[in-house]
Amino acid sequence: MPRPFRAWEAALDRLVDDETSERIERLAPNVNEYGYDRWGASPAATKRAFAFVRFLYRNYFRVEVHGIEHVPPGRVLLIGNHSAQLAYDGMLVAAAMILDAEPPRFLRAMIERFFAVPPFVNMLMTRMGQLIGLPENAERLLQEEEAAVLVFPEGERGGGKVWKDRYKIMGFGQGFLRLAMKTQTPVVPFAFIGGEEMCPSFSRMKPVARLLGVPYAPLTPTLLPLPLPAKVHILFGEPMRFDGRGDEDDDVVIPKVRRVEERVKQLIDAGLALRTGVFFG
Repeated sequence: MPRPFRAWEAALDRLVDDETSERIERLAPNVNEYGYDRWGASPAATKRAFAFVRFLYRNYFRVEVHGIEHVPPGRVLLIGNHSAQLAYDGMLVAAAMILDAEPPRFLRAMIERFFAVPPFVNMLMTRMGQLIGLPENAERLLQEEEAAVLVFPEGERGGGKVWKDRYKIMGFGQGFLRLAMKTQTPVVPFAFIGGEEMCPSFSRMKPVARLLGVPYAPLTPTLLPLPLPAKVHILFGEPMRFDGRGDEDDDVVIPKVRRVEERVKQLIDAGLALRTGVFFG
């Protein structure tokens, strides 16, 4: 590795506080001789990223977590509302599982395909354990590694929603529910509050998005990727379990999806009622 990169890595290592370093070391992933797991994730890279992520989590967004004790050990699907335009929601939920869960958990997020296109973003996501949201990836993580997997069933419809639709559920897909049934994995619903305000978007600018080859190009009052310092609350609900094989007809699966969707809506309402202000409550 070139000397300038080693110097940067050493500088970032010094910025990570002892508590965060210890919690990341407790994740104990199965890595090879080069320090990577089978998916390309690197505990060392995660630790360096947390030199910045921890500041965002503790000081910039001042995240408060409620009900994280509901997340059970072993395989689990975390299912919540999507917002924040550029995956800040997924990053902060993953940070919560490392910084505030006991024991700390390494959360695997299923990300949209377009995040795999930019080279630097692609590498960063991979090194921090995030994967393209293919069903086979999630199934292997759950069945072979008993992983905690994060899914936003709204997909890009939720991540790129505009201001008038803030905190509305844009419709959950069925894939997560079929996966939960097939793998007998509990579903933990959660609400992410603050994402709509940190990157408010007033247009998806579809012509620009088509030119860039992305599903949306948000028009925001800030210069993305810079978010506003909205205070974040993350509310976790109790686990939900669903029997079945995962290959049932839609009329069997859709009502179960709606149950999860309704529970997330209830948690969103509770989170909005909980806060006393957008930036300080």
